[in-house]
Amino acid sequence: MKRLWAPWRIEYILDENKQKSCLFCDISQNNGNKTTNDKRNLILYRGQHCFVLMNKYPYNNGHLMVVPYFHTPTFEGQSDDALFELIKTVKNSVTILKNAMSPDGFNIGLNFGKVAGAGMESHMHLHVVPRWTGDTDSMPIIAETRVMPEHLRKTYIKLNKFFKNKVNSEK
Repeated sequence: MKRLWAPWRIEYILDENKQKSCLFCDISQNNGNKTTNDKRNLILYRGQHCFVLMNKYPYNNGHLMVVPYFHTPTFEGQSDDALFELIKTVKNSVTILKNAMSPDGFNIGLNFGKVAGAGMESHMHLHVVPRWTGDTDSMPIIAETRVMPEHLRKTYIKLNKFFKNKVNSEK
């Protein structure tokens, strides 16, 4: 029998704080050393109205989330400027993922409400998931297991360089 190890999942399973407050509000705040906290929280980019972070429990390598700072479960309350930046940041994230990881396509989406599949239903966010031909083999169907070919931190380091280059080129 073969074993597939995913030791990073235990962090999520045992996290006592996962239901007590808003994860996105908590990690978006600049407490302490921003660089250290951003690296620990897998934040790749901070804009005026939104930020980009890697999903700690991804569907695929490079799975990003674009999150507005404003806490709302849907579009309500978001300014036009915030909504524009949100979509522009999704566009930039797709471009960066294309350059960094050469995916064959993308799933981009958001879920409003638990019934729609929202895992974090109190704070809206858009998922940007790179996809490759053949990345959905039989493992998820037969073994209910997704194989991640690259460690999360290694992907973070790779993508962080691209996000920094993008930000620096816009100045």
